[in-house]
Amino acid sequence: MNIIFTSVVIALTTFISCAENKNSNKHMTSDLTSLQTTDYKTDTATFGNGCFWCTEAIFEQLNGVLKVSSGYSGGHVDKPTYKDVCDGTTGHAEVIQIVYDPAKISFDELLEVFWQTHDPTTLNRQGNDVGTQYRSAVFYHSDEQKTKAEKYKAELNTSGAFNKPIVTEITPFSKFYIAENYHQDYYNNNGSQPYCTYVIRPKMEKFQKVFKDKIKH
Repeated sequence: MNIIFTSVVIALTTFISCAENKNSNKHMTSDLTSLQTTDYKTDTATFGNGCFWCTEAIFEQLNGVLKVSSGYSGGHVDKPTYKDVCDGTTGHAEVIQIVYDPAKISFDELLEVFWQTHDPTTLNRQGNDVGTQYRSAVFYHSDEQKTKAEKYKAELNTSGAFNKPIVTEITPFSKFYIAENYHQDYYNNNGSQPYCTYVIRPKMEKFQKVFKDKIKH
């Protein structure tokens, strides 16, 4: 797999943190089966790359991506709430779970977007969002996903694409707990909020320039 970075990796230094919305809705759980929304062949990817408000908004624009859900993975507590995860005691990361059509977009392409739209060299941090819930992680669903993620990570480190070593966790997927309703499709529903205006929107604009050939039309 050839890896060519045609642009500087998107800077994610931010000055506003991902804050808890006070209007919490009833928590729901979900699994892979419930996310299969089509009759044809689909696949699933689960990524942790900072606040899911931002990452959800990016990945749902990709051609071939059918559904993006914000939630929690990688922890040791059943049915965690957003507050639980923010407290840093459950071990969960904020993640997005992506259902996609592999005939239109490959896991390799998703990995490319994943590594170019966050800083994978900062441990437990993205900009001003600090804590283990913001760690960089690939939760793989198959041996093939594991192999590709590890290969891509190794090649990026060897190539010197980043100034520091990549600290992305590559670990087997276990469970996904879908986040409260108000977190879903957050950017589209709250575009005028300060976090969306000053943090998400600039990332979206950079993403659209770099990946314009992969965006839905």
